[in-house]
Amino acid sequence: MFEARGIDSSDKAEFYRQLAEQLAALLAGESDPVANAANTSALLFQMMPDLNWAGFYMMRGGELVLGPFQGKPACVRIPVGKGVCGTAVARGASVLVEDVHAFPGHIACDSASRSELVVPLIGRRGAIGVIDLDSPSPARFDAADQAGIERIAAIYLAACGETADAGLAAAS
Repeated sequence: MFEARGIDSSDKAEFYRQLAEQLAALLAGESDPVANAANTSALLFQMMPDLNWAGFYMMRGGELVLGPFQGKPACVRIPVGKGVCGTAVARGASVLVEDVHAFPGHIACDSASRSELVVPLIGRRGAIGVIDLDSPSPARFDAADQAGIERIAAIYLAACGETADAGLAAAS
């Protein structure tokens, strides 16, 4: 049975290396996207300091629909191009927001959230969803967090069979 090991978060590169290693072990042998999203969000919420929400929104019928998450109840549907999550899908790129109150069109699911990092999940057929992280602290996320969560997204996609080089992404 998998058991998460504590990780020192003072060195972000090392933190994300170890987090990726733990996630790959946690998802090994499982390809169900819902189960993998549930375990990924739980691991992120448990291991990452200063989060108040960690989870997934999945593309359903041309919009993002709430998926597995950890934190307070959240908005259920987000149109592509709206809010931070919808913007990440529309751009096909990660969106890092230091102050959500300064982001035009921010959708406030939890008024305590101050910063946000959204990484799109780009599968074989295009965007399948996003990983969304919120923090009650302004400027909680930086480029190292973005790179680390993009690596986490690649591991999730590979485990679910959503990448051409699934074995390579899971091993990285």
